[in-house]
Amino acid sequence: MPDVRMTFLEHLGELRTRLIRMLWAIGIGAGIACWFSPQIFHFLMAPVLAALPAHARMLHPTAVMEKFTVYLKVGIYAGIFLASPAILYQLWKFIAPALLPRETRYVVPFVTSGTAFFLGGAIFCYYLVLPAALSYLIGVGSGDDAAWIEPWLSMSDQLTFVLALELAFGLIFEMPLLITALAMLGLVDGSWLAKHRRYAILLNTIAAAIITPTGDPLNLAIMAVPMCLMYEVGIWGARLFGRPRAKIEIASGET
Repeated sequence: MPDVRMTFLEHLGELRTRLIRMLWAIGIGAGIACWFSPQIFHFLMAPVLAALPAHARMLHPTAVMEKFTVYLKVGIYAGIFLASPAILYQLWKFIAPALLPRETRYVVPFVTSGTAFFLGGAIFCYYLVLPAALSYLIGVGSGDDAAWIEPWLSMSDQLTFVLALELAFGLIFEMPLLITALAMLGLVDGSWLAKHRRYAILLNTIAAAIITPTGDPLNLAIMAVPMCLMYEVGIWGARLFGRPRAKIEIASGET
């Protein structure tokens, strides 16, 4: 087995190279996405508009530059999404020196599954979480104040809200990939994760209560249940692809 150990400065140099390549990928993706920013923005705001009363389905720019900055922000975030396969590939190349030769073959499944998990989280949020959360938030107290309070939503605020939830769920659905990567590095294993499942459920519920934009049990469950399910998927990934501790100790002794 070749010696793949690197000095601290070599690690920093490798990290710098990978980050620069990620930024190039994001820049190219953003350059493409900016041409379609109005269409992407309209798609992202569809759940917001659907939750508003029929006569008030409109968003408002509150500053001269707001429309421009909103479209620019949409383009940048869409560029990050388009560049996600390249970002995941660069992350894989950064951790590859710490893996065994047979483990480095998983680069294509790593990139493919990482992209699919993130997309799955974004879709889950768009079609299930956002409608429920927006209906609850916009409808709070509607029976008492409908006669004198009219929803008047700014473009920037609603984009920030939607993107925050989309990003949160995209990252939540990456949990199995993160757990599997840690298991491949020998930092955790499936048995240990299964043994501490009840603590993970508690922590996931607390995190969901912090992240969720509403305080009702329905939206809490919509966020907490997928987090717990992703943890279970991560356990299976750790069991299938993780490195047994005995082999870790033998490998470290050989090096």
